[in-house]
Amino acid sequence: MQTFTPEFIDAARAVRHVPGGRWFVDETYVKVAGRWQYLYRAVDQQGQVIDVMVSPRRNAAAARALFTTALRLGPTPCEVTTDQAPVYPRVVDEAVPSALHVTGRCANNTTEADHGRLTARLGRCVDSNAPGHF
Repeated sequence: MQTFTPEFIDAARAVRHVPGGRWFVDETYVKVAGRWQYLYRAVDQQGQVIDVMVSPRRNAAAARALFTTALRLGPTPCEVTTDQAPVYPRVVDEAVPSALHVTGRCANNTTEADHGRLTARLGRCVDSNAPGHF
């Protein structure tokens, strides 16, 4: 797993406040230094990016790493919304057992829309039409 460069962090975290109690977690596919990587993001209900992480793999270890660092940044969420990727139920239950895990159809639209804002800010660094884009 890689850490974001300062430019990516600045673009993803424009204004900071205490993270809200509802988190939306998702991953997308981005090109970093010429290589396709998975960009994991946790966003609160106000649209603030809680944490970001880049990983060469889309797996439970990457999702766990995102939750581990995100939980250090503020209060534990009472609700976590993800897509229906098979790794999330186990990871959410391990990381935040008290949180309600929501996976309903279209429930993660907040994060999907935020991927679009990230794409607009980063321009050519992110290719939303790439194979495997989520």
